[in-house]
Amino acid sequence: MTLHLPGADGTLRPYEPRTEPRAVTPGSAFTSRTVFSAAHVVADPYADVSPDSPAAVDWDATLAFRRHLWSHGLGVAEAMDTAQRGMGLDWAGAVELIRRSAAEAKAAGGRIACGVGTDQLTGGTLAEVRAAYEEQLAVVEEPGAQAILMASRALAATAQSPDDYLEVYGHLLRQTTEPVILHWLGPMFDPALEGYWGSSDLDAATDTFLEVIAAHPDRIDGIKVSLLDAQRKIDLRRRLPRGVRCHTGDDFHYPELIAGDDQGFSHALLGIFDPLGPLAAEAFRVLDTGNTDGFRALLDPTVELSRHLFQAPTRFYKTGVVFLARLAGHQSHFTMVGGLQSARSLPHSARAYELADTLGLFPDPKLAEDRMRTLLHLYGVTP
Repeated sequence: MTLHLPGADGTLRPYEPRTEPRAVTPGSAFTSRTVFSAAHVVADPYADVSPDSPAAVDWDATLAFRRHLWSHGLGVAEAMDTAQRGMGLDWAGAVELIRRSAAEAKAAGGRIACGVGTDQLTGGTLAEVRAAYEEQLAVVEEPGAQAILMASRALAATAQSPDDYLEVYGHLLRQTTEPVILHWLGPMFDPALEGYWGSSDLDAATDTFLEVIAAHPDRIDGIKVSLLDAQRKIDLRRRLPRGVRCHTGDDFHYPELIAGDDQGFSHALLGIFDPLGPLAAEAFRVLDTGNTDGFRALLDPTVELSRHLFQAPTRFYKTGVVFLARLAGHQSHFTMVGGLQSARSLPHSARAYELADTLGLFPDPKLAEDRMRTLLHLYGVTP
């Protein structure tokens, strides 16, 4: 039955929903690339909370979604910005999320890496920043998860020069139990990270980032850079020490970065693989056979949806991710921690539905259609 979807210009356009789901088959991890999906959290819709309250999480639904990702062969990047770290999920909630997900990964045989930051701080000295990182590193490593050293708002606010970054990261890398993934999140994802690595000049910041890596190559399993700049990522990838993997965090250019060129390729750690999980897995299985063109044929059409979800203000992409999880049947509601479900407009959500449905992302297209129709009625949209 036709849906009438609102556009940004205030008009309604007819859309005929898909009637058949895309055929997907769960499977094991991939052989050609290391692939992580950053995963969202499912809020408890019955909790009596306000936007300023500690996060109330539906743990059963949250962990079920991680099992869904593992079943398709993807690793889970836990407690990252996709899980609303610093945007609804505080450190206490992140601790619980890390411990529960790490235990679930062990039971399911899934790969997991967890974010280590300083979000228990709002400011502080460099010594306090180091101590906060150390506290979080212990929480992640204790259950056997791999650590992802995330960019720190507190460090960005406290550091006076690139040397402060070199000192803090060097201190941490010398004490990690296992090699870590080093994460550079750009200000488009978090404005508080402007000037990270000691400079707003990205060339200078990149030099400092590479200096950290060069000083500790045996302590760094890989890097993940989210700057939405494909050429910068390629240039950085070519400058990495041998053995340090580059995981693309570029939700605008991921197919070509993962496919690579005659000088190398990127692995993946992406928020867009939260809604794309089964389709992305299908593409990586094709890539495992050496069929790069087939990989691109599957993944290239998903970029329009990704660019839509991650459009500025980019940090609100989580709203679209959770909205699609609701339509796909992974959760029974469209409620987010911190009330972030209000961060995108109805036209934005309608377009996300249309693009996702066209790709065949919904296991039950009729359920997705019914839930989209309910949302339209809630907003007073009638043909």
